[in-house]
Amino acid sequence: MTSSENMTSSEKQDEFDVVSPSSSAGFTPAQAPDQAQELSDRVNNRSQRPTSEAFKEFMASSWAPAEPVQHERDEVADHASARRSAVSAQFPGERLVIPAGPHKVRSNDTDYRFRPHSAFAHLSGLGVDHEPGAVLVFEPVDEGTGDHGSGHEVTLYFKPMAGRDTQEFYADARHGEFWIGPRPGLEEFAQRLGLRTADSGALEVAVTKNAGPVEFGGTRIRLLREVDMDVDALVDTSRINTTVDLETSDAFDGELAEALSELRLVKDEWEVAQMRVSVDATIAGFHDVIAALPRAADHARGERIVEGAFFARARLEGNDLGYDTIAAAGNNATVLHWIRNHGAVRRGDLLLLDAGVEADSLYTADITRTLPVNGEFSPTQRRIYDAVLAAADAAFAVVRPGIRFREIHAAAVTVLAEHLDDWGLLPVSLEEALAETGQHHRRWMPHGTSHHLGLDVHDCAQAKRELYLDGVLEPGMVFTIEPGLYFKNEDLAVPAEFRGIGIRIEDDVLVTPDGAENLSAALPRTAQDIERWMQQVWND
Repeated sequence: MTSSENMTSSEKQDEFDVVSPSSSAGFTPAQAPDQAQELSDRVNNRSQRPTSEAFKEFMASSWAPAEPVQHERDEVADHASARRSAVSAQFPGERLVIPAGPHKVRSNDTDYRFRPHSAFAHLSGLGVDHEPGAVLVFEPVDEGTGDHGSGHEVTLYFKPMAGRDTQEFYADARHGEFWIGPRPGLEEFAQRLGLRTADSGALEVAVTKNAGPVEFGGTRIRLLREVDMDVDALVDTSRINTTVDLETSDAFDGELAEALSELRLVKDEWEVAQMRVSVDATIAGFHDVIAALPRAADHARGERIVEGAFFARARLEGNDLGYDTIAAAGNNATVLHWIRNHGAVRRGDLLLLDAGVEADSLYTADITRTLPVNGEFSPTQRRIYDAVLAAADAAFAVVRPGIRFREIHAAAVTVLAEHLDDWGLLPVSLEEALAETGQHHRRWMPHGTSHHLGLDVHDCAQAKRELYLDGVLEPGMVFTIEPGLYFKNEDLAVPAEFRGIGIRIEDDVLVTPDGAENLSAALPRTAQDIERWMQQVWND
């Protein structure tokens, strides 16, 4: 992006318009000195905008015509269609509205890179940065007459790119091709995704037509809320105008969010393949971090070097990070969500690296390894590490179809409690600590052992408790196993040699018909293997 602060006066005069999120696209005449300037237009004060008709006419001419292209159907299209059919079956006769979400402002007139809401990505098949402001609308039809024999016809509404003969092409910094490059059009997405597509200008009518109380022949709308405030306002206004009870509607909307989250509990084969892509890229990122550790160990903000090394791999092989990297050295590793990453990385300390690459499909890995900065665990570090590894192995041993999700956590923390008891750290007996009325061991591991993983790092978060925490494992489920022990510098309940040590081991697990597959098994797990791996990287 061009910065006006580094331009000469003449260069500023030649700079094109940048349109703020709150201002309209296109050029506007220069403000007369005696006119009050609208607040929304003041973002444009940094550039002098050409407004002459001659300029506009010239900018709209002499562009090569777009070549028609026949696009192949995306591999994900059939899987996304099956997901939409599953949703349709749950809500017959109802209109479902699932927004992608809008751009999000990072600072003034600059946006974060766009990422669609995970439910929208799951049902549309769109990943990467497609498509801000888009909305999927499930229109109810007679059962069996909809898409693929379902009870709905689904349309993807979004703003198509303006032609090169329009002002938006060169004047709109958010949407114009001159600024952001080409975007797929209505026909391309229709071909690639097997979806109906329509201009978002038709969205209001599509969402609100025949809306109203079901008992009076109206169509109930269910909305995935708090994704796009403009769509929320559109639906809420329709409900008010048609005397639909808002409190009851909120409950219906909640049921839709719940159902869309639960739909992702079991991954299809395409999703599992994407998880493998993400895991493989993440493993490569861990390799990069080890290669950068000697440089990080000599720097006052070594954690930033670690973070940067992994981020480079995430952008090289994927879309982005799946979540903010935890690059925690020394006592920072005892802070569960340490993402400031501004600390030193000292030889003799441990580095806890919790990181994941988000693939272009938006599926993310979530892996943690705890590494000795100098390449060798001390006896105390190894002792604690081996306890955490034993807990992880115990959790792996129970994973199979038919057990309850909560049993994974119980297996891991039982082993941790046994080690803490052997070390004399529990203030009560082992039995008392493990009882629901005790839980003293959780002082040193307060988090859960597992969470579902997929489009979100904490996937399926709106699923009902009986399907998540109390749910029964099925083939195709993907989740983490991540026990840890965290002994803070200020923790006087542990020996001095334990203080400042935080260790977590986290792997990504696929439930198979016979048990479990460790998707991240290629990453060394034992202390001995980690030491050997680090030396190998440094010697290459």
